[in-house]
Amino acid sequence: MTIRVLIADDQMMVREGFSVLLNAMPDIEVVGEAVNGREAVTKVRELAPDVVLMDIRMPELNGIEATREIVAADGAAKVLVLTTFDLDEYVYQALRAGASGFLLKDASARQLADGVKVVASGEALLAPSVTRRLITEFSKLSEKPHLMPSAHAAHGDLTERETEVLVLIAQGLSNSEIAGRLVVAESTIKTHVSRILVKLGLRDRTQAAVFAYEARLVTPG
Repeated sequence: MTIRVLIADDQMMVREGFSVLLNAMPDIEVVGEAVNGREAVTKVRELAPDVVLMDIRMPELNGIEATREIVAADGAAKVLVLTTFDLDEYVYQALRAGASGFLLKDASARQLADGVKVVASGEALLAPSVTRRLITEFSKLSEKPHLMPSAHAAHGDLTERETEVLVLIAQGLSNSEIAGRLVVAESTIKTHVSRILVKLGLRDRTQAAVFAYEARLVTPG
């Protein structure tokens, strides 16, 4: 199945460069480009992409607000945030807005393609070495956690095992890695993840990781 991608960036060279790299992949097709956040929101409605590569700092409507609108209006499109720096405060805000992960703009062609495939499959692009630092850094901005608006249920509603799985998600582990750590079947972990998302009213693993840090289930550090 071909993954349909929309690239939203106000720099022409970035859009064209990513288009060339992604279109060279047999299972990825760039179906459109947007020069600002407002155009990105419009083209998501028109083109129904599977993944949106979203720059943050754009005119008219920035990537954070565009991400929020896309996530609210279309549950099918996944947003993969593009950033120049791995500790960009705006990236953290984009994750809270519903982005499924982020990718550095200096990523290789293989990393770019792999990132698109990971997000398209419904997984979160959570690199422990980068995303964990980012979430940790900006969870320190307030002494009190500001739980995500979509998280209507308290983490106390989770079972002990579900809480354990949530903590491991926040640490960047995949389903197979969590299964190995807990010595259970991967299908069992998938079930736990699904129940966690439903109970907390969250969209995906990325929001689950952010929730875990903001609820102080994971100690920053």
